[in-house]
Amino acid sequence: MIALLQRVRQAKVDVGGSTIGQVGPGLLVLVCAERGDTEREADALLAKILKLRIFSDDAGKMNRSVQDVGGGLLLVSQFTLAADTSSGNRPGFSQAAAPAEGRRLYDYLVAQARAAHPVVQTGEFAADMQVHLVNDGPVTIPLRIAPAAPGNAGATA
Repeated sequence: MIALLQRVRQAKVDVGGSTIGQVGPGLLVLVCAERGDTEREADALLAKILKLRIFSDDAGKMNRSVQDVGGGLLLVSQFTLAADTSSGNRPGFSQAAAPAEGRRLYDYLVAQARAAHPVVQTGEFAADMQVHLVNDGPVTIPLRIAPAAPGNAGATA
């Protein structure tokens, strides 16, 4: 799975002119399931998101997690994170999970996040969304959790 984390002062998602999810200080997380991803990758991704120390402590060092600061999570599905731009000028998306599997894994990630964190908002899977944010820092962190190879516990890049 792929995620792009943005530390925000605030973020919201609008669909059809209505706000469907918003958070104050916390993380906007754009999420993409790739072919071969399972709940294992979603669990590993969520664990990393919740524990990644990208918020400032009292000394101004990035030493605190979203859980430490009680920040919100805004989880937004975005299959374009799987874009292959290696040839030509039109990106390919063959590495993204099929829509039904992408939705299943996104819904699973959201459910697990809501069980583990008090403030979780979402976008709408496969909708035309307008995402608004005030990036804090700016701090933007890409994460990828690769599917586990047979006999391997999984890999993080």
